[in-house]
Amino acid sequence: MTTNTPIKGADRLDLVQEYYFSRKLKEVARMNREGKDIVSLAIGSPDMPPSEQTINKLCEVARQPDSHGYQPTIGTPELRQAMATFYKNWYGVDLDSQSEVLPLIGSKEGILHVTLAFCNPGDTVLVPDPGYPTYTSLSTLLGANVAKYDLKEDNGWQPDFEKLEQTDLSQVKLMWTNYPHMPTGAPARRETYQRLVDFARRHNIVVVNDNPYSFILNDKPLSIMQVEGAREYCIEFNSMSKSHNMPGWRVGMCITNEKFISWIMKVKSNIDSGTFRGLQLAAAEALTHNSTEWHRENNITRYRQRRSLAEDIMKALGCAYDPSQVGMFLWGRIPESYRNAEELTERVLHESRVFITPGLIFGNNGGRYIRISLCAKDEQIKEALRRIKAVFK
Repeated sequence: MTTNTPIKGADRLDLVQEYYFSRKLKEVARMNREGKDIVSLAIGSPDMPPSEQTINKLCEVARQPDSHGYQPTIGTPELRQAMATFYKNWYGVDLDSQSEVLPLIGSKEGILHVTLAFCNPGDTVLVPDPGYPTYTSLSTLLGANVAKYDLKEDNGWQPDFEKLEQTDLSQVKLMWTNYPHMPTGAPARRETYQRLVDFARRHNIVVVNDNPYSFILNDKPLSIMQVEGAREYCIEFNSMSKSHNMPGWRVGMCITNEKFISWIMKVKSNIDSGTFRGLQLAAAEALTHNSTEWHRENNITRYRQRRSLAEDIMKALGCAYDPSQVGMFLWGRIPESYRNAEELTERVLHESRVFITPGLIFGNNGGRYIRISLCAKDEQIKEALRRIKAVFK
């Protein structure tokens, strides 16, 4: 006779929560079913399509009968060369496409691969606060210790290197950075990149710079790989989700030295089986100089118009913001009359029927900020502004 005992999930599930947007979008969907017609200005999912030539290439390859088999996990030669050429054209960085470029099924998956490749359980990972929540959640799920380092408005949302130097770094393996910064929109600074490379070298830490926003409302795209010596200690992620309007295509890239690429490949090759050939060759098409220029010009025009409307929303809510921000969000400090950002965003959701993001989901230092996404049509943002003005008089 057997005794049935309840099946339990893994203990690691108790260490994390369901991703905020995954949870909140269920509530928004319910409200829409109730006829409340929520305008979403929360998520950074570009609403515009990639270039026509990118889509045509995907269709062309998909019609070829020999394109549907497994592809090399390291990516097709065409895509790796296109990624290397992209870095040369836009950042002035020379890369060996055979050994220093690794296509990813999105940067989010790359966070998993890199953490597995470099961190043993119990190692420490430095994560920015505020910062992308996945840096924390995946590190936690994999048994790493997360140490938050502060980013503050009065320091331009840049790392406080003096404070970092006073921290116990003996167990630190990885440091996550993200410039241009999400969620604050702080631009990349060459000085910051130089200090990060020096910090990594002196403390034997791998710095991973997540760089998907350098083409959005940003006149001077920068890469940490432009700094001498960066390749020895640093990894950079880049993504086509934002710059080329391809979030659902899941095409990212990892740039680093040959040894690091080989370690990450050991992990990646045991997790995925490569990306559909049509996606890879279409992505290579999108990365050509003319196509990237097309995306850049079109995106800047549209996002600049939307950014102006988002600034009007911030003003209507009584929030302060830094006009020098770049990227596809607008980050603003809430009035002192609110206890925290969620108190304001919940009121906006339930009274104005507009979904915006409370900064607290990005860390304690985001507790008094909100984030507005520019990934909505002008008419939707105008409607959100009208609804908010009607409530917040």
